[in-house]
Amino acid sequence: MFQKLGFFVIVAVMITTVAVPAWCGNGSGAISGAISGYVRDGSGAPQMGAAVEILGSAAQALKVFTDDRGFYSVASLLPGTYSVKVSAPSFLPALREKISVRSGAKLIVNVTLTTLFEAIQLVPLRGPVDDDDWKWTLRSVANRPILRVLPDGTTVVAQSRESASGRDLKGSLTFLAGSPEQGFGSQDMSAGFAVEHSLLSSGTLRLNGNFGYEADGQGIPAGVLRTTYTNRFNGVFEPSVAITALRLNSPEHTMPGGSLQALSVTSSDRIVLGDMLEVKLGSELQAIQFMGRVNTFKPFGSVDLHITPNTVVEYQYASSVPNMGLDRFGDGLESYSSDLSETAPRMSITGFSPAVERAHHQEVSISRRIGKNNLQVAFYADSMIDPVLTGVGEMTPGEMTSEFGDVLPDVDSGTFSYQGNDFATHGMRVVLQRKLLSDLTATLDYAYGGVLDLSRPDVQLEDAREWIRAERRQSVAAKFSGTVPKTKTRWVASYRYAGGRALTPVDLFNDSAGRADPYLNLCIRQPIPANFLAGHMEILMDLRNLLAQGYVPVMGQDGHTLYLVQSARSVRGGVAFSF
Repeated sequence: MFQKLGFFVIVAVMITTVAVPAWCGNGSGAISGAISGYVRDGSGAPQMGAAVEILGSAAQALKVFTDDRGFYSVASLLPGTYSVKVSAPSFLPALREKISVRSGAKLIVNVTLTTLFEAIQLVPLRGPVDDDDWKWTLRSVANRPILRVLPDGTTVVAQSRESASGRDLKGSLTFLAGSPEQGFGSQDMSAGFAVEHSLLSSGTLRLNGNFGYEADGQGIPAGVLRTTYTNRFNGVFEPSVAITALRLNSPEHTMPGGSLQALSVTSSDRIVLGDMLEVKLGSELQAIQFMGRVNTFKPFGSVDLHITPNTVVEYQYASSVPNMGLDRFGDGLESYSSDLSETAPRMSITGFSPAVERAHHQEVSISRRIGKNNLQVAFYADSMIDPVLTGVGEMTPGEMTSEFGDVLPDVDSGTFSYQGNDFATHGMRVVLQRKLLSDLTATLDYAYGGVLDLSRPDVQLEDAREWIRAERRQSVAAKFSGTVPKTKTRWVASYRYAGGRALTPVDLFNDSAGRADPYLNLCIRQPIPANFLAGHMEILMDLRNLLAQGYVPVMGQDGHTLYLVQSARSVRGGVAFSF
């Protein structure tokens, strides 16, 4: 009996002597192993804060979190078979099973997380496409993601050349001079800048602005400064917030104390649900100090439904007229902010009381690709409260400070703002776009809708509002854009004609590929070789309403002629540096 007990004791001591060092990894037996790797999403973006659990029978569950590079590491693992489970918000859990860890082994296990929509996504069948067919959508929104299906069935997001180059920091500097088109507080000369920096592979911080060289009596220059932060979460959510501060000045002899200051906060969120639905919602809250205080709230939004690979149905709501001057060439960096007035609130005065233009625009459109042609048909309904009209002509000091106080003058551009009557209208638009050559695109735009017109010309300016009526008009626009192969000159030429006299453009909220300023316009960007600079330099030229068409005469207070126009003639040029 005692002999058997002694035998078991000896065996137990031997097992303990061999096994304990092997399990603890501190003895001369087996050496502990490790598992490490990176956690990314389907586009390759690192996922910070993802929970990584190591499960196995050889040890209790261990849990770590990824760092800002998406990296995780778990050491001191006993030899055995493990499973790696990774979870993160907005993603499906990922599990890697039967991972064998041998003594002293260091394994690398990379994990790619997928969303629910990616997991159930069905890739549509597509026929042969041209090299540029994936850009077919007629909506001209610079920051919209463009989905493309590769030949192997993989869905990817097409990137611009700048983003694909991997540069975390981009910038531009622009100097412009010439006659501004319109707007209170515009400058003959201005300097614009834009800086964009990528943060943690999913966020973008943008700082841009524009400053004039003239200053008011206190030495404070006119200018606008905007800071924008955009983040992207798993390719599904893209929230953005922007803060804009603006100051415009008026000479003391025309409007004493007439400086306009505005502070606005804009927030928006873009939600992409698979390859079928895209929703964008946002609003702008603006506080304005100009001859008193005015506050405005401007919501906006759109819903895009991709019912087939070649067909998109969209609903759009807007409460402000789209900015025609920003990003004319689709650079995405807003480096071509030519006029301070294009960022300012659309203001007018009547009886020395300030008013902000208020608008409501609703639109339903369907866009379809048919071979090499892109077609869009849209129906819209608009309403305008205190619309801002543009006037042209030199005004005497008496007219600028006249007792009726209905004119908001701009000395530098030789224009003024005049308040029209409220009106509501509805209409339709047809856009046809075709890529004629690899570097030449043609666009035709037809629109039918309401405009404001002066039913009796040559009336006194102070009485013009009584004769302004809403009328129905048609307009046709042709636009050509392209790049000269050898010189790399980028150009956009357009002509929009309205079938009759009008003070406002037909389809004022047109934000499609067919949008164009009234009458003849030409915009050119010419790259200049500059080997001594880190980036590149371009010469800019912007000509609007070059033939000075659409001028409707009215009488000034001293009998000379002034004009109300859809778009004032302007010639503007300068130079831009991009880094």
